[in-house]
Amino acid sequence: MESGLPRLIAWYRDYLERMLQRDYSVSYAFLRNTGALAAFTAGLILAGLGGLVMTAVGQTAALLLLVLDWQTVAVLLGLPALAAAALALRASFDERAAVDQSSDADASMPSSGSALEGLRALGRRSARLFTVGFAVVFGVAAMSGLYYRGMLTFLPDLLTPLVSVDLPIDVATGRYVYAGLLTVGIAGQYVGGRLTDRFSTVYALAWTFAALGGIALCFLPVAELGTVGLVVASATLGFALFVIQPLYQATVAEYSPSNARGLSYGYTYLAVFGVGALGAALAGTILQYAGPPVLFGTLAGVAVLGAGLSAWLVRRQAQTGAPV
Repeated sequence: MESGLPRLIAWYRDYLERMLQRDYSVSYAFLRNTGALAAFTAGLILAGLGGLVMTAVGQTAALLLLVLDWQTVAVLLGLPALAAAALALRASFDERAAVDQSSDADASMPSSGSALEGLRALGRRSARLFTVGFAVVFGVAAMSGLYYRGMLTFLPDLLTPLVSVDLPIDVATGRYVYAGLLTVGIAGQYVGGRLTDRFSTVYALAWTFAALGGIALCFLPVAELGTVGLVVASATLGFALFVIQPLYQATVAEYSPSNARGLSYGYTYLAVFGVGALGAALAGTILQYAGPPVLFGTLAGVAVLGAGLSAWLVRRQAQTGAPV
């Protein structure tokens, strides 16, 4: 019996087979798959909003310690988790609801064979996925991840010296400004989702990256003006930083074939959280040897690069009339 890594690879191969068994030749396939994609995108946006809400709440939960003991606070914070677990146990989903059981032979993964054969098939699917357009989208997602991690990793510590109001708590005040920034991001994600319905996603991406570049350049000068300037700069950054997430997610869907959608999002999150994780190391190195102004200038350059890649996609779509 297979165990360990080979068993995991075999499971993933079978999972891909189920995901790829779709028939797009029927007349109503467009409506069916558009509905499925809309539901999937909505799920991603809701998942992002939920995670963002919990992150912001987690940052502000320490305020409860001002009036309650830590055991009571721990119980109160655990109750939502128990409620979510109860809902998860009662919920049921048919992951194959949009999958047609009949499929072309060359559109499915082999159902038997070694793990090595499964990896080779995965490699072939990946090679077909990475068109020029998708490779550029991969770069866009990587720029988003670099900016996100580079900006947020040390931001609480950078904000604390800028806060001119004394709070009656024994916690770095910059962390509460940071929590407010994340809370504003909830509205940013909602607006980003609305933009995907009203405008070309690559066009909106280009402008959002350009805005992030400008925000990075202006953040420190505005934040140093005082409390009002700090609040305005932080709220603007939090809003724009999370607008971009629904935009690149929708762009990935446009630039990937329907029978490789799951694989395309896997590579997307590799770019955002894998390549993007280098942003934390980049930020730390710059702060160690150069200082905050150089960091924000570098992040502005990352945003400009993301805007340039998005603008290339805009031009490509204008020339071809379709994502390629």
